[in-house]
Amino acid sequence: MLENLTESTLTELLAALIQIDSTNPSLIAGGVGEAPIAQFVEDWLTRRGIEVELDQAAAGRPSVVARVRGQGGGYTLLLNAHLDTVGTANMPDALTPRIQDGRMYGRGSYDMKSGLAACMLALLDAQSANLRGDVILTAVADEEYASIGTSSVLRRVSADAAIVTEPTSLKLCVAHKGFTWHQIKTFGVAAHGSRPDLGSDAVAQMGRVLSKLEALQTELECRPAHPLLGHASVHASTIAGGQELSSYPAECTLNLERRTLPGEAAEAVSAEWEGILAELSNSPDFKAEHQLLLSRSAFSVPGDAPIVQILEVQAAQVLGHLPEQIGLSFWMDSALIAGAGIPTVIFGPHGGGAHSADEWVDLESVEQCRAILSRVVRAFCG
Repeated sequence: MLENLTESTLTELLAALIQIDSTNPSLIAGGVGEAPIAQFVEDWLTRRGIEVELDQAAAGRPSVVARVRGQGGGYTLLLNAHLDTVGTANMPDALTPRIQDGRMYGRGSYDMKSGLAACMLALLDAQSANLRGDVILTAVADEEYASIGTSSVLRRVSADAAIVTEPTSLKLCVAHKGFTWHQIKTFGVAAHGSRPDLGSDAVAQMGRVLSKLEALQTELECRPAHPLLGHASVHASTIAGGQELSSYPAECTLNLERRTLPGEAAEAVSAEWEGILAELSNSPDFKAEHQLLLSRSAFSVPGDAPIVQILEVQAAQVLGHLPEQIGLSFWMDSALIAGAGIPTVIFGPHGGGAHSADEWVDLESVEQCRAILSRVVRAFCG
């Protein structure tokens, strides 16, 4: 435990944030949610003279929207970080920040309270920068589940560019994959296991679907790869069917995930599965239905976009070298922000152990992230 925190330094601020339980209740039953940490962020910013309001995406699920207003005539930059974390099972002392060998350990240290702390201090730096444009911080709820926080704040906030401070090891993430979630049900006829003349096996019929899924994965690996993201993919996530050993199962349910590349629309992916099931339906005993459960678009921004170029130059001034442009396989709120017409790039500190029992962030990289964000704010909004 770090005692007697004043929250005046980045390390102290990050430690204070980690000590606040912000487990996403949509992931973990009984999770505390974002209200306590949103209150902390609101109070911290308000005490320092920064304009703050809360946006309630749902009951007990607030996001913080803070703004440092410029003098007028400049560009507006949005900084984004999420408040929620995954659960703390099998993680002793998850909310007790610990420093060892230049790393801070604790739930949310890497994903992503370090990015949040860097944003809060960059916003503080902006107060004395005599900017023309505004700087906005959206510290959002529910990124780890359905992103209701970012979806809600985008109805009231706009900007000329955005930086999402998810951890990237101080590299510029300019692309990430999206995903679609699907449910397929196959239907048989329930009957006693001794009466194959009366029964039809829904689980066996799902086996045909799984065979097609394997073939689709092979096909995806043969399609042209994205230069930063590689290939799209598909996998079976959960499957359930039948009721006991002595009966023919009347129904089987498969939930699957398809990871998508920029340019792949959810409608096209759904049509892909509808085509597969239509082909299987040529067999008279095959009956199935398909439902798209959820989709999130992939993200990309041109490497020569102004916000990417400005961030690249300012990062090089701090790091002593041009940061690498990368793509990441997992989905982030950046896709929603870019989908709202705001050019977006992802940039954050170095660390490891996201969603694991050994989560940590490199403190020097958090300091560098804060310095780079502050430089970008001055260059973009000044």
